[in-house]
Amino acid sequence: MPKVSSLGHVGLLVHDIERSKAFYRDVLGLTVSDESETGTVFMTAQERHQEHHELQLRPGREDGQVVSQISFRCESLAELKAFHRDFVERGIAIQHVNSHGNAIGIYFTDPDGNTVEVYWPTGIDWPQPFRKSVDLTAADEEILANLT
Repeated sequence: MPKVSSLGHVGLLVHDIERSKAFYRDVLGLTVSDESETGTVFMTAQERHQEHHELQLRPGREDGQVVSQISFRCESLAELKAFHRDFVERGIAIQHVNSHGNAIGIYFTDPDGNTVEVYWPTGIDWPQPFRKSVDLTAADEEILANLT
């Protein structure tokens, strides 16, 4: 059975993106690693090449919904593919599988409807946000050749 190696990052929905960005930057010392045109902010406590982001802030908090996603890291493409097979065998509905250039992620929901991601970091420094569909049933070489 595949196993995640660590919590990778958490995505929060916020009321005021600038206020939240300033809070996490000025109070906790995080740095902005990327920002999107739609207002999503990616922040990290590490160097960008070590961990692109540990916190994602997204505008759009409504009706008490706070968590955008919870993301767990795994250590290899083989492990990510094992998760994919396991989810299919268990009947866990996969929302989508994407390359973000810097990672490949499988998105699904937990029993309470929270979005969860299991991802493998590719080691490529790629601007975010970036999204490209991936077929994890393909050969490793094909997957790796089409990350960006």
